[in-house]
Amino acid sequence: MTVLRIGVVGAGANTRGRHIPGFQEIEGVEVVAVANRTRESAQKVADEFGISGVFEDWRELVRSDDVDAVCVGTWPYRHCSITLESLKAGKHILTEARMAMNLAEARQMLAASQQSDRVSMIVPAPMYLETEAALLAMVADGYFGDFLEIHVDALSGDYDPEALLHWRQRRDLSGNNIMAMGIYNETVRRYAGHEKAISAHATSFATQRMDSESNQRLPADVPESLGILAEMESGATAVYHISSVARMGESGIEMHGTRGAFKLDDNGAWIAGEGDSAYRKLEVPLEEQGGWRVEAEFVDAIRDGTTVTHTNFDDGVKYMEFTEAVNVSLAEGRRVELPLG
Repeated sequence: MTVLRIGVVGAGANTRGRHIPGFQEIEGVEVVAVANRTRESAQKVADEFGISGVFEDWRELVRSDDVDAVCVGTWPYRHCSITLESLKAGKHILTEARMAMNLAEARQMLAASQQSDRVSMIVPAPMYLETEAALLAMVADGYFGDFLEIHVDALSGDYDPEALLHWRQRRDLSGNNIMAMGIYNETVRRYAGHEKAISAHATSFATQRMDSESNQRLPADVPESLGILAEMESGATAVYHISSVARMGESGIEMHGTRGAFKLDDNGAWIAGEGDSAYRKLEVPLEEQGGWRVEAEFVDAIRDGTTVTHTNFDDGVKYMEFTEAVNVSLAEGRRVELPLG
């Protein structure tokens, strides 16, 4: 078996916690290089995981003949440039969610992937994967009927105006990606399809925060509370409430159809069919459960040519179009129809 050599650009928490260990567990895969924001931080990661190559400039890593595939773990502001350079250099590419800063970048990435024979993949929304296949089969069989209403709550955080500025609160680093909006929309799309129009409203409570690197107060220009009303192509209505100040809030997705409903939360999946007066837990046999297999899916696509499902660039562009429409609605105070031009 030919060894597949992975280079890592950006070693954030998800990269250290999931991607590097995940690749290192796969037979015939080696993580051979890392580049981070500084050489010192890259060396620290290399020492922790036994990675031999340390690069100060990510471009040198991408162009290295010793790297076959690149895993991008940076903040969104680098995703497009690293992806384009990686594909140009003939490397397979796995980029962290969210796909890009905005729709224009996402479309650039998709176009580059279509002109390449390399595998292109985005880290998927990680929630509710265990029961996804079982629920999708029930949707296809008509168990829930036609969806009428979809409720999405992504509630977390706490209100602390003195907390340090986080990269997710900076539009210059996170782009149009407001909190968990994109990954929840990706999940909804798997079950309910696409939107035909959206309207959005957002609020920021602390508009400036102290930046630990510059020791200055900088704009915190990503909203902390977001509401979205989405009209689905199917005729259903989807209502999103996303907040980073709802400390006691609960997150989940609930879909109500003409024949039944299901709910996804931290405790699993819950279903109700025709005639049911309450939800019951969806029990899926262990051998039929899904789960996190991002690194394995990426490697399988490279070695065996299997189709990327979680998540391909086409689907990434679709949720980036949703985020773009939300931002247009916020900026212009109007209902926005999809698809965008």
